[in-house]
Amino acid sequence: MATLTAEQGYGPRPLLPKPHPTLLPTVNVANASRWGTREKPIAAPGFSVSAFATGLDHPRWLHVLPNGDVLVAETNKPPSVSKTFSLRGLVMDHFMARAGAEVPSANRITLLRDRDGDGVAETRSTFLENLNSPFGMTLSKGVLYVANTDAIIAFPYKVGETTIVATGQKLVDLPAGPINHHWTKDIIASRDGKKLYATVGSNSNVGENGMDVEAKRAAVLEIDLATRKVRVFASGLRNANGLAWQPQSGELWAAVNERDELGSDLVPDYMTSVKEGGFYGWPYSYFGKHIDKRVKPQRPDLVATAIVPDYALGPHTASLGLAFYSGHLFGLEYRNGAFIGQHGSWNRRPRSGYKVVFVRFADGEPVGKARDILTGFIGADDNARGRPVGVVVDQRGALLVADDVGNVVWRVTPSR
Repeated sequence: MATLTAEQGYGPRPLLPKPHPTLLPTVNVANASRWGTREKPIAAPGFSVSAFATGLDHPRWLHVLPNGDVLVAETNKPPSVSKTFSLRGLVMDHFMARAGAEVPSANRITLLRDRDGDGVAETRSTFLENLNSPFGMTLSKGVLYVANTDAIIAFPYKVGETTIVATGQKLVDLPAGPINHHWTKDIIASRDGKKLYATVGSNSNVGENGMDVEAKRAAVLEIDLATRKVRVFASGLRNANGLAWQPQSGELWAAVNERDELGSDLVPDYMTSVKEGGFYGWPYSYFGKHIDKRVKPQRPDLVATAIVPDYALGPHTASLGLAFYSGHLFGLEYRNGAFIGQHGSWNRRPRSGYKVVFVRFADGEPVGKARDILTGFIGADDNARGRPVGVVVDQRGALLVADDVGNVVWRVTPSR
């Protein structure tokens, strides 16, 4: 049971109590029940929310194309190919199924188009199919790059087309394999279009499967498009997901999920600028140089270099989506700030996350407290109507939120 509020685990200096490791993880999953006909999330005062698209198949990640079309990755983890029996894994699969997380992957990217600008997608089309647990998408110089769970695939793209029939070309492999514990891979192109950056999560909680299976994992990778060479850009990031360029500083930022089983108050997830060559602690330490004694052997040489993340986002909130606001629809206080999609905890009492929050930025740095933008994903019956994942800003400046349990893309705008 938590001794601190989730809010005490937010900010540049979160409270970090003593670890309380447990033999078995705390399991407190909100069972999935989906939205009723007249139900929807609760928008913060001054905002309203409506459905941009419904009836999707586990929508996880979003990308806005230059003409305003919205791509949504309908996806989930690939089938397990591991032949090793794990009682813990079997139990976790059971609880994740109750949470709505065990549906088969549609392996599809769907295009949503709002023809008349009323905030509702009137048309949808299958943009790409027969993919392999796709997640991240980025468009650069006429090429759409898609991050499957095991490779980055490149497709030619013409503005306005509603489907791609060309065969994709594999650019590089990404770490996958029989464990593939964190399967989601996000990607983003550099401003000059010469490089891609890709997130690859760890193959374990804290290295318990051995560090040999963590090669090029718990990292952000850099891919040179001219040579196709891959190198580790930053490491020690247990499970980074949302990648975004901060508009003022030009720095690359990521949302990162931290480790489990140190108690309900540890460890806060976070967002941080991603420094070239930087090491962020995993698995040996957390939030800088706080040692995780479960990891043997230790690496004091690495811990001595561990970077403190910029901004904690609460323990076990499963912060996944990250989008900086550069639109004009919201007030000036939102310009350059960050929206974060928090999928919600499965191992904290009481639960944390299950909402979208906003953090204001000034001069490229986060300032002040996180504020709730979209809540109400847990119903009065304590079941999850939805769970937010990816967040993006659409062409008109509204915020779009992928809800993979509710099978909806929500659209948040100022109240009129």
